[in-house]
Amino acid sequence: MTKISQQTQTLIQKYQTWYQSLQRKEEVPVLHVDEVASKVAAFYEKIRGIIEWREEHLLRKTAIERILKRRLLLMEDGERIASSFVLELIRGGYFPNDTIEESKVEEVQRIIDKYIFILKNKPEPREKEKIKMYSWLLGIAACEVEECLSPPLKEDALIEYMTDLMKERIEVREGAIIIGGIKEDEKNAQIYIACQRALFKMDSPLISFHLLERKFPNWPSPTQTELQEIAQNIYSIRENIEADLAHPLAEKFYSVCESYDTPYLILGDIIAQNPKAASEVLSQPENLESSIEKTYHQRLQRLKERIQRAAIYSTISIFITKILLVLAIEAPFDKYVTSQFSYFTLGLNVVIPPLLMMIMVLTIRPPAKENLQKVIMEFMKIVQERERKDIYPIKPSPKRGFIMNSFLLISYLLSFLVSFGIIIWGLQKLNFGVPSMLIFLLFLSLILFASTRIRQRAKELHVGEEKETILTLLFDFLTLPIIRVGKWLSSQWERYNIWVIFFNILIELPFQLFTEFLEQWIYFLREKKEEIH
Repeated sequence: MTKISQQTQTLIQKYQTWYQSLQRKEEVPVLHVDEVASKVAAFYEKIRGIIEWREEHLLRKTAIERILKRRLLLMEDGERIASSFVLELIRGGYFPNDTIEESKVEEVQRIIDKYIFILKNKPEPREKEKIKMYSWLLGIAACEVEECLSPPLKEDALIEYMTDLMKERIEVREGAIIIGGIKEDEKNAQIYIACQRALFKMDSPLISFHLLERKFPNWPSPTQTELQEIAQNIYSIRENIEADLAHPLAEKFYSVCESYDTPYLILGDIIAQNPKAASEVLSQPENLESSIEKTYHQRLQRLKERIQRAAIYSTISIFITKILLVLAIEAPFDKYVTSQFSYFTLGLNVVIPPLLMMIMVLTIRPPAKENLQKVIMEFMKIVQERERKDIYPIKPSPKRGFIMNSFLLISYLLSFLVSFGIIIWGLQKLNFGVPSMLIFLLFLSLILFASTRIRQRAKELHVGEEKETILTLLFDFLTLPIIRVGKWLSSQWERYNIWVIFFNILIELPFQLFTEFLEQWIYFLREKKEEIH
C-alpha cells in the first residue's frame, strides 16, 4: 500500500465533513415555495440567463446580486427583506425547494444588515467613489449570501489543499536567483488568489470576499466595535484588496497554478464519490490509475457539455442583442439618413457575429492523449508522501530600457492599425455604413473576447504549458488588439447594459410582483378548498 501524505488525509476528512452536511436533518423546518409559481419564475430566469449571458458557474451569484440590488432599491434600509429575497431565489430555481432551513433567513438578514451598516457609516466620498463602493460591497454581499445558503465546504477544502502544496513548490526567481523582494505573506496571498481562479474560475467579488475573511477572521459575525472600525476604513480595505488582485506577478502565479490544477480537480472528484472509502482507494496503486483515468474522462465529458452550452447560450445572446440593435439603430439610420439601406448588408451584419462565435467555440480541440499520462504522474506527486518536491519557478518580466519599450509600444500600436484596418477595409468593400461598421467592430471585439475566455476554460484539463507555433503567434498579433478592446467593452457593457436596465425596471419588477401574487393566490385557493367539508 502507498503512504498517503498528511495533507491529503486532512483533505479527505474535510470531504467527509462535507458529505455529512448533505444528510438531511429530520424535523427541521425548511423553506417551501409553490411549484406552479416556481415554474413560472424559473422559466423567466432561464430566458434572462440567455439574454444576459454569464459563465455557468457565475449565474447564481449574478442573480443574487441583481435581486439584492433591486430589493434594496425598493427598500433602502433593507429591513426584513431576507425572507422574500430567499424565497425569490428558490422560486427562480437557484436553490432546490424544501432544502434550505428556515433559520437561514435570519442569517441572510444579518448579512444584509451588516453591509447596509457599512454603507451608512462609511466616510462620505465623491459621488463616483460612492457608486463604486456600493457596487463593490453588494457584489461581495451576494457572495456571502450564496455561501450562507449553500456552503462550499469541499471547494474551500480543495483550495486550501492546493494553496498549501503550492506554497512549498512555487519560488519567485530572477533567472536562477531566488528573489528576496516579495514578502512571504504577499507570496502566499497571490498563491491563494491564483488557486481560486485556477480551480473554480472565481471572479473578483468572490475572491475579494475570501480575502476579507482572511484579513478579518470575525467577518461573518463581527462585534459592533469591529463593524464600526471596518466601516470607517472600508476604502483603504478595498484599495488593499484591489492591490492584491492587481499584483504585478498575479498573472504569473495564475499561469503556474492553471498549468497544474488538473490533478487537484481529479483528486477532489475521486474523494467526493465516496469520502469514507477515499483513503483505501488512494492507497491502492494497482486500482488507482484506472480510477484516475475514469474520473478524467468523466470530467472531460462534462467540460465538453459545458463548452457546448456556453457556445449556444452566448450565440443566442449575441444574436438577440444584434437584432435589437439592427431594428433600433442600424436599419433606421441606413434607410433615412444615409439612404444606403441594403438587405444583403443588413443580413451579413446580423449573421456574421453569432456565426463567428459558433465557429470559434466549435473549433476547440480536446487535450492530447499524452495529457492523461501527465495527469496521472502529477496526481501521484501530490497525493503520496514524498521527500523531494517539484519546484515551479516564477520569473518576473525582464526589465526593458526606454528604446526597447518604445519599440514594443510602436509594434503593439501597429498591430491595432493592421487588425482594425483590414476589417474596416473589408466592411467598406461590402458597403457597410458608418453605424453598421462601428456596431460590427463592437460585436466582433466582444465575440473574440468571449470566445477566447471560453477557449481558455476548455484548457481546464491541460497539464503543463502549451507550445506556441508561428501560426499562433501570428494569430495573437492580429487578434490581441481586438480582444483587448473586447475586454474593455465587456466591462463597460456589464456596467451600462441598457437591455439589463430595461429588464430590471420594465419587466422584472412587475413580473416578480406577479409571481409573488400568484403564489399567494394559489395558497388562498387551497385554504378555501380546505374549508369545504
